[in-house]
Amino acid sequence: MANNSTSEVSHGQLPKTSSTCLTEGVTAVHDFEVANYRLLDGIGIGKHVSSSNFSVGGFEWFINFFPDGRMADYADYTSVFLDRVIQQNDTYNVRTKFTLNMLEKDGEAQLTKYNEINHVFSSAKSYWGYFRFVAKAKLKSSSQANNGFFIIRCVLTVIKEPCTEVKRNTVVVPQPNMQGQLCQMWKDGQGADVTFSVSGQLFKAHRCLLAARSLVFKAELFGPMKEKETQCIKIDDIDPKIFEALLHFIYTDSLLVNEHHREGEIAKMQHLLVASDRYGLDRLNGMCESKLSERIDVETVATTLVLAEQVQHHCKDLKEACVEFIAPRNVLQAVMATDGFEHLVASCPLLMKELLDMVSRGG
Repeated sequence: MANNSTSEVSHGQLPKTSSTCLTEGVTAVHDFEVANYRLLDGIGIGKHVSSSNFSVGGFEWFINFFPDGRMADYADYTSVFLDRVIQQNDTYNVRTKFTLNMLEKDGEAQLTKYNEINHVFSSAKSYWGYFRFVAKAKLKSSSQANNGFFIIRCVLTVIKEPCTEVKRNTVVVPQPNMQGQLCQMWKDGQGADVTFSVSGQLFKAHRCLLAARSLVFKAELFGPMKEKETQCIKIDDIDPKIFEALLHFIYTDSLLVNEHHREGEIAKMQHLLVASDRYGLDRLNGMCESKLSERIDVETVATTLVLAEQVQHHCKDLKEACVEFIAPRNVLQAVMATDGFEHLVASCPLLMKELLDMVSRGG
């Protein structure tokens, strides 16, 4: 099983070829209008009237209509055939799908409803159709109602020879690795032109990248209000681990998390939410909000709710998730016993009143 798995993964990196069979067809409609049928009746067995030539798929075609039938055995019927114009030295075998049907004068009501015919037209057999197309008695009755006028409609598809296209792609394109390369550049400090002193811990970074990712960093590093000394910027109100996670996101667009230490990660996400809000990193803010919404519990919900309410861009979804979690009376009682609840009451009295009113209404 291990060998099969490895083989399947490696196939994605191998040169690949493929081929496609293409069969194309050209379809057209030709209406052959016949007027004064009563004058054609009696023209004679085997005699016909023809449509003009029409072109489909690079070949010329026409319709032959036999008012008294093509052969004596079918004298009670009209006959109709589709013919291909045969040129000198024409050896083509033309594969087709076609229908021949009779319609009333307005072209809407069908007097016949024959199915599609599959036929190969060759120089030896250049026509195909119906000896018994429409009974003469039926056609006389219908034509009288339409002043002897009707339409023979041919819907013809000429099918071209199938061809196979081979697609070759022997170039193996490496997987994208820009995130890894930027992260390595940051860790190596190569080309770094600004240093942050965060509670005494130094972090090197690249001003252009910080400015491209954050409008707040852009203003601090390049704007009118930029720091006078941009070689080393001092930050004392963010934990070094949180600032490291912030820079990690800026360089990799991903979260730096440790799934094995859940309690510590919740606190980290709470602080990173505040930091992302401070530096205008909306995607990071949303990622933190999502992680915290998934990990709400009795011990941390009050602290998370305070943060959701106090950040500059209020985290509406996170706030609603916290309130929904606390709303049951038994859960609220458990939350009230935590240290975070005292912080919630002191920091957000209006929110606390709203929460208590909601719980009271819920019974």
